[in-house]
Amino acid sequence: MKILKDFDVKNKRVLVRCDFNVPLDAKGEIQDDFRIRKTLPTIEFLIKNKAKVILLSHLESKDKTAQTPNLDLVAKKIKELGTDVKKLDDCIGKKVEKEISKMEGGEAILLENLRFHKGEKENSLEFCESLAKLGDIYINDAFSVCHRKHASIVGITEFLPSGAGLLLQKEVNILSKVLENPWRPLVSIIGGAKIESKTKLIRELLKQSDHVLIGGKIANTVLIVKGIFVGGPWPEESVVKEIEELNLTSTKFHLPVDALVSLDKEGQSYVRECAPAKTRTGELILDLGPETIKIFSEIIKNAKMIVWAGPLGYFENPLFEKGTKEIAEKIARNHKAYKIVGGGDTLYALSKFNLLDKFDHISTGGGAMLSFLSREKLPGLEALEKNNK
Repeated sequence: MKILKDFDVKNKRVLVRCDFNVPLDAKGEIQDDFRIRKTLPTIEFLIKNKAKVILLSHLESKDKTAQTPNLDLVAKKIKELGTDVKKLDDCIGKKVEKEISKMEGGEAILLENLRFHKGEKENSLEFCESLAKLGDIYINDAFSVCHRKHASIVGITEFLPSGAGLLLQKEVNILSKVLENPWRPLVSIIGGAKIESKTKLIRELLKQSDHVLIGGKIANTVLIVKGIFVGGPWPEESVVKEIEELNLTSTKFHLPVDALVSLDKEGQSYVRECAPAKTRTGELILDLGPETIKIFSEIIKNAKMIVWAGPLGYFENPLFEKGTKEIAEKIARNHKAYKIVGGGDTLYALSKFNLLDKFDHISTGGGAMLSFLSREKLPGLEALEKNNK
């Protein structure tokens, strides 16, 4: 696919698909501006090269019952970070076209939330055309939504010369390194809750990695299917089938050998250490045990490349944060390894432990990173590749 530097952008209207879908607190304020900061190099490159920069994004509240938020706070944050931008009240239409027609090279405009229009998610032809008429060139810098077949990700590339922004280019290059030519030993660490979205990922990483370390609810589910953690709830049959298809006998595959358990997530009843096979009826596995931390740490110590997606326990409670925290610290201390991390919960944990800056690449895409490493086809990347033919 073409990249940003393949285009002559001077005095051209350049539509840039960003991902400004930042987390908002209960008051509607921005909690973390990470995604905004990550796409600023692309915006600044275009401004420096006298492009007419038109920024596109969506924003959603975690509260699905809440009204879709506007991008006023995003515009304010971009200005606070040192880039001047004018915010418009819509993303298509005559008024928007008129404002863009007044632009000079080196100026930037932020259009309103794309998801105010149902045509965005529907990838409707009419909405694609309405967006495309606003620009001369389209640049996708939103890796985190490249697994979505939306108008501003896929459909728009049918109408404009298209390429990847600096952030998207970096994401693809680094994650491709993991799949095609990693530094070895490559250690992959998979945790979190959604086993159904990660079995394919585990299968692919077992082929590519020297070690795959499993924790969190995903490990618990695998232990249940293996008949080791007998007290846990039996998963859906589709999940059971996917787990049974994994090469669980591989010497690369590492599950917890001990754990911290309790009857409740608050740990108010009691907290005890035991092997997964020694859990009692009703007990929850909530963290890695000390022996597992030791085994995982020894593997991590010798790695040359590390990929991590998903926390390894219920780290939100200090009683059960040790596994995630100590593994994060061991990764941080391995200065010879190239360290990659992604996924909202994992980033939240690393922020909590003040270790985020110890990682070499922090992916902006949780679901997109998992899909890419699972070797799934991402519609947004396919669209850019098709546009280059």
